[in-house]
Amino acid sequence: MSPFEFVNDISHAKKDLMKDQPECGRLYQPFLVNRALSYFPDTIMYANEVNRRHATENKLQYHFLLNSIRPLKRFAKWVKKVENNDFDAIQQYYGYSNEKTVQAMSLLSSDQINLVKEKLQKGG
Repeated sequence: MSPFEFVNDISHAKKDLMKDQPECGRLYQPFLVNRALSYFPDTIMYANEVNRRHATENKLQYHFLLNSIRPLKRFAKWVKKVENNDFDAIQQYYGYSNEKTVQAMSLLSSDQINLVKEKLQKGG
């Protein structure tokens, strides 16, 4: 059973999957469920409450969310990291950390970034 089935059940189905299948308690992944619920303004505070009490048993966390959140069809795409070749090139060329690379990107012009990329190209 995937974490998204738990999210769908909490959001709108309200079937109580753990009552029907008791072994689902160990399949429940609080981090992923909380992350999925944190995308919506009406459920973010519930996800935060469960997150604050992370040591609570999975079944109790699930039932809290199931009984607290109003039924509504919710869907959001997961935010994924966007690959930035300029960022990677500058970081590799100068050996900077992520923070320093962001600062360097704001200071360098596009011509300077292209020059860094050219210097990093390896011929075949």
